[in-house]
Amino acid sequence: MRPKRVLVKLSGEALAGQAGSGLDGHTLTALAADIAHAAREGVEIAIVVGGGNFFRGLQGLNKGLDRPSADSIGMLGTVMNALALEHAIETAGAPARAMSAVPMPSLCESYARRRALDHLSNGKVVILGGGTGNPYFTTDTGAALRAAELDCSHLLKATQVDGVYTADPKVDPKATRYDTLTHAEAIKRDLKVMDTAAFALARDAGLTIVVFSIAETGALAAVLRGEGRATYVTP
Repeated sequence: MRPKRVLVKLSGEALAGQAGSGLDGHTLTALAADIAHAAREGVEIAIVVGGGNFFRGLQGLNKGLDRPSADSIGMLGTVMNALALEHAIETAGAPARAMSAVPMPSLCESYARRRALDHLSNGKVVILGGGTGNPYFTTDTGAALRAAELDCSHLLKATQVDGVYTADPKVDPKATRYDTLTHAEAIKRDLKVMDTAAFALARDAGLTIVVFSIAETGALAAVLRGEGRATYVTP
């Protein structure tokens, strides 16, 4: 596959390891090493990171918060993860820059498209926190938006399973994996890969979505070489 520029959607839960919440040092180090290795192979990488390991916006609705307030707290969680990834990736030997859609200049650079493109062209891994900067939008939608505006050819959805299945393989042992799908098929079959708004954005931008497991060491570098198991969702 070897694309020139990709956007990786990384869930906050992926950074929590077996603990299920917060940051797991071993997991963070391993993921950062995988990302740094892929960057050194010449691919320009942007990352949109979630914040579910700290706080999920929808959980706030059960705590007496309204949706905008809860989503705002969730956005802060994504910035925390972006800062952690920035340090870990640089420690792994690749230059990185955290940017936030919610301005907080004392902590990190504010997101601006041209500035992000400049960082990417200069070999930096760009980690994008703060979602879209607005409530009611998931980080999946934010990932599709950033992938489109940063001229990425592929949106890589890093999950805990090695592709898209007909059902949850952890629940249904008869679930089978798709090798390829179109965006229209994924929406019609109601496959819970990304939310509908994210799919619509990806379809309109002509993005190929690659769903793969981030659990194995070197998984990202492998999928960028066209190796390993993954599902390709094409326009």
